[in-house]
Amino acid sequence: MILDTNAVSAWADKDELLAQRLPATHLLALPVIVIGEYRYGVQRFETWLEQVIRVTRVLNVTLATTSFYADLRSMLQRKGKPIPASDAWIAALALQHRLPVLSRDTHFDVVDGLTRISW
Repeated sequence: MILDTNAVSAWADKDELLAQRLPATHLLALPVIVIGEYRYGVQRFETWLEQVIRVTRVLNVTLATTSFYADLRSMLQRKGKPIPASDAWIAALALQHRLPVLSRDTHFDVVDGLTRISW
């Protein structure tokens, strides 16, 4: 399961509803995009984030990811349903790795083939 930035924030805040949705940490994936967004937005949790990075799978953007990203952006453009660029990269990684996204952002719902899990 891929964690979106709002899921990482809820996890850091010990959100009980989110905790019920989280599988074992070794089954969680963090896109580098989310790590960057989180580091920018909430620097007071840097030590906690470093611990999370050590126990989760970090998904890097690769050349293969760029094809998923390009296809995704084209599909969203045809639908007239753009999503934020950072979330498009997260969605591309989710599609590439065939993983659901844990997020409260409903705009992920317009991405064909993507499963969003909320809490």
